[in-house]
Amino acid sequence: MFVAPDGDHFRVRLTHSLEVAQIARTMARALGLNEDLTEAIALAHDIGHPPFGHAGEEALAAAVADAGGFDHNAQTLRVLTRLETPYPSFDGLNLTWETLEGLAKHNGPVGDPSWALREADAEIGLDLAGWPSLEAQVAAVADDVAYDNHDIDDGLRAGLIDFDELIEQPLVAEGWRAVTARYPDAPRERLVPELIREQIGRMVGDVLEETRARVGRCRPESAAEVRALGRALAGFSPAMEAGERALKAYMYARFYHNPLQKEVAAKVGRIVSGLVAAYRDDATLLPERWRARLPQDDPERARHIADFIAGMTDRYAIARYREAIGQVTMPEGF
Repeated sequence: MFVAPDGDHFRVRLTHSLEVAQIARTMARALGLNEDLTEAIALAHDIGHPPFGHAGEEALAAAVADAGGFDHNAQTLRVLTRLETPYPSFDGLNLTWETLEGLAKHNGPVGDPSWALREADAEIGLDLAGWPSLEAQVAAVADDVAYDNHDIDDGLRAGLIDFDELIEQPLVAEGWRAVTARYPDAPRERLVPELIREQIGRMVGDVLEETRARVGRCRPESAAEVRALGRALAGFSPAMEAGERALKAYMYARFYHNPLQKEVAAKVGRIVSGLVAAYRDDATLLPERWRARLPQDDPERARHIADFIAGMTDRYAIARYREAIGQVTMPEGF
């Protein structure tokens, strides 16, 4: 949620992905699933994100809309099968079909795939309309558990979430009652991390119980049968799902759509769209390695430029904007 954070303790994509992988692997072990596959999907699920997170993605998608747009999930497949080329005999990282399939549709069937996912599907055969493996489903739920709770931690640290208002949210209130009952004399600064830990534990426990119940009712005997069920097996119970949705609604209202965050989103949108326009107008601004492989015609030309920008970090994008276009000032602390 924070752009090139000058505070060292806010989450970034890397730390988020590590936290998702930790939660996902724990659940996979408890359910007797393939831990390595679950962890691989969790670690790579956000690797296609451009700089500046979702705000950067929206700006990049709009800037190359005439070339088919941009989608970070599809870009993950593009990175792992085409753009990363560390080996001389083939493109990509030589990942298993199960890993790529899980990354393509860990959030469920893809009914309207982007051009990049259609290309990957044509090459690999991902059955985009079908359900993914149970490992991929677990990785997706772990993503929700991780960011629901760690965004609370970051929001409180940044002063964008009011603590007293937060603990009135039903899902959080239950956890707060539990930790204050266990540690009635502990100061708040010691109880907040315990609250996050408590809430992660309760959500993970709920997923395990609900998933076991669903599996018990369906009794699939293979990954193929899991995919053929036509619905998710891994997920929250109805009660937890309702609480989690209410918490998300609160976080959107108070954190994700906070006026300060909107101000930053507008700034980074100008950076990303400005870079796209600059590189499309003047290819000499691209590094030689990227310029040498620049296609002559659109949409491939615009997509190549989007690949370059999508691989940037926040700080690198800001530096390239200043180099190619001019000065930009980011709000302090973001």
